[in-house]
Parts: sequence; C-alpha cells; structure tokens
Amino acid sequence: MVRPTVDQRIRAMLTEDAGRIPVVVGLCGAGRTSLLHRLHADFGPSESQYVNVERTATTPERFLAALTGSSPFLDTRPAPVALRPREAFDAVLAFLAGARGAEHGPVTFLLDETLEFRTFESFPGLRRALPELLAVIASSPNRFVLTSRYAARTARALSSASPKFVVMPMPALADEELKRMVAAALPASRAGAADADTVESDATIGLLASLSGGRPAYARAIVDAMAARSGVESTADPVSALAAEMEANAALCLMCAFSYELRLHRARGYGALKAILEILAEEEPLTLTEIALRLGRTPGSTKDYLSWLEDVDLVAVDQKRYRFRDPLMRMWTRLHCRSTPPTRETIGREVQRYVGVCAAPPSPPARG
Repeated sequence: MVRPTVDQRIRAMLTEDAGRIPVVVGLCGAGRTSLLHRLHADFGPSESQYVNVERTATTPERFLAALTGSSPFLDTRPAPVALRPREAFDAVLAFLAGARGAEHGPVTFLLDETLEFRTFESFPGLRRALPELLAVIASSPNRFVLTSRYAARTARALSSASPKFVVMPMPALADEELKRMVAAALPASRAGAADADTVESDATIGLLASLSGGRPAYARAIVDAMAARSGVESTADPVSALAAEMEANAALCLMCAFSYELRLHRARGYGALKAILEILAEEEPLTLTEIALRLGRTPGSTKDYLSWLEDVDLVAVDQKRYRFRDPLMRMWTRLHCRSTPPTRETIGREVQRYVGVCAAPPSPPARG
C-alpha cells in the first residue's frame, strides 16, 4: 500500500530539514511498520537500517549484538561477551550516534516501537535509558524515524525532550488508496464489470473508510472478506464483510483481540480495567462518577484505573466524559468479552449498530 503524503513528508523532514526528527504514532494496524519498510527500501539497505526494537530489546548486551550484527554500516564490530548492561547500552548509544555509511556520511535509523527501550530501565544504572537515548538521537548527525503504538506515552516521553522531535499521527487511508485496494482485490474479471463499479463507488468507498476508521489493517481485512464473498453474493458489501470478520478466529477479530490484550498487559490493574472497558462497551460516553458507580469502586481508585487505560490509548476523555479510543474495538468488546461466543444474529445486530454510529453526524461540542 502506497502512502504518498506521509512518506513524502517524512522524506522531506529527513533530507530538507535535517534538524527535525519524525516520531510516528498510531493505533494497531495504522501502518507504522509498513511505513518504515517503505522508507528502508527508498533510502536503500546500505544507507538505512530498520530495527524492530520491540522484538530485540531483551538485555542491553543482546540488543547491542542484534543491532550491530546485522547492520550494513561501518565499524560494526561484535560486542565483547563480558560487557555489563551499562557498558552495552553506552555502546548502543555510541553506535546510533556515530555509525556511518559506505561514503562515510550520515545514515538513517528506522526504530520501530522506540518506547521499548524502557525495557532496559530495570537494569543497574539504566533508570533513564529512554531519556538518554532521546538526547543522543537529538544531538547525532545521523537521521532517525521513530514509531510507537502508544500516543499518550510518547507525548509524555517527549515532553522534556528536544524540540527537534515532531510527533506525526499516522493519517487515515485516502479514498484513492482505498479504491486501489478494492480494485486489486476485486478486479472486474472476478467480480464482473457491474459489480466492480459498485464496490468502487464513492458511497461504498466512503462506507469502507468509516467502518475501518481509515486504518490499513482494518480496511484490508474487510476488503479481503469482500473479495472472499464476491463469488457467492450478488454484490460485495462492506457491511456483510465486516460482520463476517467479527466472527471468532476471523482476521479482524483476531487483530482486535491482539490489540486488546497487548494494551491491557502494558497497563496495570488488569481485571478492573477489563471491567471498565465492558462498562464503556455497554454505554458511552460516561463520567468518572458514572463509571465508579457501575464498577462499585471509589472515584479515586476508578480515576487511577481510567488513567492507566488512557496511558495505553484504550480510552479517551473529552469534557470529562470517557469513551473507547477505537470504536471498532468497542464493538469487538461487546461481542467477544462474554462467556459464550456471539451468534451470527448478534454479530449482525452489533455491526448494524456500529454502521449507524459511523454514519451519524458528529455531536456538537458540549457547552461548559
């Protein structure tokens, strides 16, 4: 999937405005990792290095070995086995700051899930590992693109960092990108010319954009389901495709389950947080007092729980009223956070309800 606008913005920041460091944030499925892979291909493997921090941030010593062992850059000698955690992390910082390409010029590091450097803060002498990393990045002549799935945590981490860091939320897929995705999955030769015209109509593309929230992974799952159903139905319908994707073990259902569990495990108070999400799945937005009453806990403890959910972007607050950050995740919670799997009839009702919410005009701002 080509994302020309965001790709061009980041390339311009790296090549024309060398003092800026893009930090790309977005929920699961927003396309952050795909963006880094495109940039890696664009800059070339000899001048850029993609680093999956989430998968390699184990111990400082092992991370140093993973970072340098597969690097295309000069002076990437294997780390001595006897390095201590503090020494290994210092070597990581030195490598990120001082690595050079074949022409001895600056290089580009593409750090996926940069906040995972906090893993090292449990090691002796590394309580400020992430701030130290950010300071080194800001002062290095090398170029960096950072990503994170945690917008709130990223904003807090950067609050005292250099102003060179620029937070860039991943944009929603443009209608033209959605049209290309649909056309590739449902060519006229398979869907029939009339059906192809139908699925690429402005109304259908607009509905697909609303249902997916503009996220590439969500849109891809729905479009793939449309393609799978095109041979057995008269038209490829995004709504019925979404209903199919909300059944247990479907791709989009599993995607929501992954994001739900991942974020909850990164927060605290696991059981109570699940209870709050179930409350908001039943009704939203709700005030702190309303949630506390339904939860059966004090407003003080409930406020702590809600702050932990905000910290991992599962809930958002506006005018002191709380709601799900991701409306599709709310529908998934209503369907699958129960003792028995949902029936197809239940899924159909919830999808229609979700479609109604997506199609509804935005509410006017509350007056204080």
